[in-house]
Amino acid sequence: QVQLVESGGGSRQAGGSLMLTCVVSGTMSARNCMGWYRQLPGKARDGVATIDSEGGLSYADDVKGRFTISKDNAKNTLYLQMNDLKPEDSGVYYCAADPSRGGAWCNVYQYNLESWGKGTLVTIST
Repeated sequence: QVQLVESGGGSRQAGGSLMLTCVVSGTMSARNCMGWYRQLPGKARDGVATIDSEGGLSYADDVKGRFTISKDNAKNTLYLQMNDLKPEDSGVYYCAADPSRGGAWCNVYQYNLESWGKGTLVTIST
């Protein structure tokens, strides 16, 4: 099974930037899906951004133009660059991966990914 470890969370003022990193260990097939999800206390987990093995991207509407998901296959690392942060971006951010599914299945409304990290906390103040 794939193991995921997130880092890069922290506190920022609104308008600031953060980059989240997720290191992946384990075997991913040629067809796979990776993504970032966030959760506020007492709220459901929401998809933020996903990327499939062919580079297909999906973003939540409220982060389009501000967040960028990317990956470095050589380093087995997934990134989320977050710019122009807003207080409503606060939450625990989770990295997720599915080692065998991708394509149209891989999008921000897909929550059935096989592996999840433990999360990293992002706090944005006004």
